[in-house]
Amino acid sequence: MQIIWLGHSGFRIELEQAVLLIDPWLTGNPMFPADRRDEAIKGATHVLLTHGHGDHSADAVAICKELGIPLVGIYDLTSFLEARDGIATIGFNKGGTVDLGGAKVTMVNASHSNTMAGENGPIAIGSEAGFMIAGGGHRTYVSGDTDIMADMQWMGELHAPDIGILAAGGHFTMDMERAAWAAKRYFNFKTVIPCHYRTFGALEQDATTMVAALPGVQVIEPQVLEAITL
Repeated sequence: MQIIWLGHSGFRIELEQAVLLIDPWLTGNPMFPADRRDEAIKGATHVLLTHGHGDHSADAVAICKELGIPLVGIYDLTSFLEARDGIATIGFNKGGTVDLGGAKVTMVNASHSNTMAGENGPIAIGSEAGFMIAGGGHRTYVSGDTDIMADMQWMGELHAPDIGILAAGGHFTMDMERAAWAAKRYFNFKTVIPCHYRTFGALEQDATTMVAALPGVQVIEPQVLEAITL
């Protein structure tokens, strides 16, 4: 199994027969080298969106059209984009599980907001979400943009993920301290990968606080387009 950071909250996850692009914001992402776009999306089988904010969804439709692959996410969002842009979609909802090339993806709750730009300002488009991804010998929790939630208690007990990809930049999501607290309180991760940080000055710039707060956990600060093999 390989996890490749695309900057901000974007990831390329290769497992089973799937290559999943999660929240692949590439165009205009200050963390992503524009000349490596083809490398980032090559062979992708699905695009997954946790929610519709532009720093997660801006490239999703273009990638789906270019590669002829489906967009996967909460039904309200995928239905809207299917009708507007004519792309193939797999819409489901919280508690549901879809099989994507052998990767079993379950949608779980998140605590954030979910809008897209409209002609007269932001429009609400379903609900924000996270994913539990089972496959490749692991179960990976992709938190999406969220704060700490009491739901994390049952999510940790029921799904028992060993890898956590956690939004931890602060300002719009949990910061490193809060994400580490949630990881320690609700989960038993072996590996934690922070994201939604370093992109802008308002966000946390390193994971020092998280590393100190999670002794015994492998905290990996990802580097853009460098594969993490687990």
